[in-house]
Amino acid sequence: MRIKLLIATIDLLYAKLISDNISQYHADKINVSICSSLEGVQEALTKQKYNVALIDTTLIEHVDTTSIHLPLLLWSENEDPFDLAEPFGKIDKYQRISSIVAAVLEQYSKLSKKNHNPDLQEAKVTAVWSPAGGVGKTTIALACALSKAADNKKVFYLNLEYFSSIPDYFRENGKSISSVFEMLENHEGDIKMLIQGISCFDNGITYLCSPDNYDDLCILSSENVQELVTACAALSDELVIDLSCICDARTSKVFELADRVLLVTGQTNTAETKLAQFMSQNSVFESIKEKVTLVANKGASIHAPLTESMISFPYVHFGDARAISKELSMISDQWSLVSGQ
Repeated sequence: MRIKLLIATIDLLYAKLISDNISQYHADKINVSICSSLEGVQEALTKQKYNVALIDTTLIEHVDTTSIHLPLLLWSENEDPFDLAEPFGKIDKYQRISSIVAAVLEQYSKLSKKNHNPDLQEAKVTAVWSPAGGVGKTTIALACALSKAADNKKVFYLNLEYFSSIPDYFRENGKSISSVFEMLENHEGDIKMLIQGISCFDNGITYLCSPDNYDDLCILSSENVQELVTACAALSDELVIDLSCICDARTSKVFELADRVLLVTGQTNTAETKLAQFMSQNSVFESIKEKVTLVANKGASIHAPLTESMISFPYVHFGDARAISKELSMISDQWSLVSGQ
């Protein structure tokens, strides 16, 4: 769905700047029109219905907004405030245009009807999991995502760890994924549009920022997780999911939806013991065995029962995880196996 957006401001240069940027970079999401006079706004509203309108303080008092699904006040703190006849939402005009687009999508998504089929999955989904912590699971997940981005794929990295490590790996810290969890729990709004609005982009990877609180992830049902995964998959070519070490109903649902599962272990006795128990005692492993690639990270030697697909990585240590894909390119034949290329 493309949002029909009207920008109504007497600052024509400003309106053209936003319009040109949206047309160049966000045309897949927004169809934008501009007006710079009250007469122009009134004429535009008689010809077409708009999903969203950004109207500046000089015009909004005189515009009949009843036909606009979401009228928003385009304002700045330098302008004189005034009493509004109704509680309009606000958009700060002096911010990055990408932030304006994100705010429009986020606010409109909450009013939109559910416009996503949770049974429709488009991207290839790679789930990265380990029964033990500290084995480099997130490093492997990010290296997988970076390798796909290097192939000019649209890559979405979804971190579903209870304690997220996203702030350590990405430069941009945007709005929390908690608003997505809230929408999923309430079963209202357009989840895909909300994700488009609040997702960030860094080093070729699209991602959602950490939850506000540990408990926010706990509210999700396995059905919520399916809707979240398929929404992210609908926005990408490749979806890489970084999972918590717990093997619960949510994790099992991701395994079910995944095209491949990277099962990561490290060189400690604890990691080896937990891996062996999972592979020999847990019925979940038997259900996903055909799509599992066993990843022995940090120079680990695997003595547990093996899958048909297995790969070993040396110990690679970087403070900046973005450098990991360059190091792994040195063993590209092995990495191609993990990446499914």
